[in-house]
Amino acid sequence: MANTRSLAGACALAAATALLVPGTAHASPPGTKDVTAVLFEWNFASVAKECTNTLGPAGYGYVQVSPPAEHIQGSQWWTSYQPVSYKIAGRLGDATAFQNMINTCHAAGVKVVVDTVINHMSAGSGTGTGGSSYTKYNYPGLYSSYDMDDCTSTISDYTNRANVQNCELVGLADLDTGEEYVRATIAGYMNTLLGYGADGFRIDAAKHIPATDLANIKSRLSNPSAYWKQEVIYGSGEAVQPTEYTGNGDVQEFRYAYDLKRVFNNENLAYLKNYGEGWGYMSSSVAAVFVDNHDTERNGSTLNYKDGANYTLANVFMLAYPYGAPDINSGYEWSDADAGPPNGGSVTACWQDGWKCQHAWPEIKSMVAFRNATSGQSLTNWWDDGNDAIGFGRGSKGYVAINHESYSLTQTYQTSLAAGTYCNVQNSTTVTVNSSGQFTATLGSNTALAIYSGKSSC
Repeated sequence: MANTRSLAGACALAAATALLVPGTAHASPPGTKDVTAVLFEWNFASVAKECTNTLGPAGYGYVQVSPPAEHIQGSQWWTSYQPVSYKIAGRLGDATAFQNMINTCHAAGVKVVVDTVINHMSAGSGTGTGGSSYTKYNYPGLYSSYDMDDCTSTISDYTNRANVQNCELVGLADLDTGEEYVRATIAGYMNTLLGYGADGFRIDAAKHIPATDLANIKSRLSNPSAYWKQEVIYGSGEAVQPTEYTGNGDVQEFRYAYDLKRVFNNENLAYLKNYGEGWGYMSSSVAAVFVDNHDTERNGSTLNYKDGANYTLANVFMLAYPYGAPDINSGYEWSDADAGPPNGGSVTACWQDGWKCQHAWPEIKSMVAFRNATSGQSLTNWWDDGNDAIGFGRGSKGYVAINHESYSLTQTYQTSLAAGTYCNVQNSTTVTVNSSGQFTATLGSNTALAIYSGKSSC
C-alpha cells in the first residue's frame, strides 16, 4: 500500500477544519464550555468511562472520538483513516458501544465530536474490520469506480487546486464529492451518526474537498447546525486556503500550533501578547486551535508530550488565552510513528500501558475550569519581562502567570480581580489579592499560576 509515513502526514493534511452553517458561526463551539478532549484511538467503552470520571467533572465541553467506520485491517493507527464501509465496525467498538458512549458522555455533560473520514476510501483490497470485502475502487453496496474522481494519480502539486481536490491523497481512492449520489451517501452516514446522538464532526482532509461540496453535504444533514471543525492545513502560496471554509464553520488553525513550538522552544513568551489575529491567523470566532494533534506530534511540526515543561506550559497558555476553541490532544507513547494504540484502544487506567492522558494532567485539567470561568472575558493587564515570563488577566474573572525563564521569579502582578483569597489551581496554594487588585508571587522555573473568580479554596 502507499508509503505509510506519507499516509500519516496526509491524514493530518485533511483533518482539522470545522464548519458551521453560514450565518450561525459561533466563536468556536457554541456555549461557554469550548474545550475538547481529543481521546485519540481510545475505544468507545474507555471514552464512556472517561466522560464520567474525568471529562465531565473537569468541565470539558466536548470529547472527540476517532473514526468509527469500518476500516482496513492492521494494527497501525492510520488504518482508522481508510474506511471500507460506513458501518460502525472499527477496532474501537460496534454500534452498541458507540451509542452507549454517547449516552454516557451526554449524562456527564460532555458533547461528542466524531472524527469523520469522507474525502476518500482505502488504498488496497481485502476484508475490513467488520467483514466487508472491498477493492480500492469498489465497495459493494456503497461505492464503485463511477463514484471516484477521474484523477487516479497521487496529489503532487499543492499550487494546483484540481490536483489537490481531485487526485488521490497518498494513493487513497478519492470520492467525487461533486456527484449527487456521493453527497447523498456521505450525508446519510453523517445522519446515522447524528441519529446516535453525535453533536458534531471533525472533517478529516477537508482541504481535499471543495468547500462548496462540504456546504452541500452539510445542508442535507438532519441537524445542519451541528458543530463542524474542518482540517485545512495552511500552506503559504497554496491553491487551497483555510479561509475558504470559514463560511461553513470552524477551521483548524495549524499556524497557531507551529508558532507555539517555535516560541516556546526558541523565542520569547513576551511575543505572545497579540497572539492569534495579530499574527495573521483566522478570526478567533472560526478558529479551532491545538498545541499538537495526532499527526503533528508524530511529524515534528509541533510540540508533543516528549517536550516536557514546554509542552505543558504551551497547553496552559492555550487554555488561558482568549483565541479560538482549544483541543487537548490525548494519546499514547510512541517510538514507531505508525504504531497503533495500546491494547487495541482499551484504557484500563491513565498513565498505564503507555496511555499519556494529557487531558488529565493536573496542570492542564485545572485550566479547563479556568477557561470556562473566564469565558467571554477580554485580555487585560498584560505583563512581561521582555523575555520568557508573562502574566495576563481575563477581564475581572481570572489571571495567569507563566515563568518560562531558567530561574525563579518574584513579581507583583496587577489584576482586575476583586480583593480576596484565591486558589492557584496550578499547585493548590493560595494567593491573596489586595484592594488594588495586586498580588505578589514567586514562580519557580517552568511553572505557572492561575487564579479565577469563584475558586477561593483549594
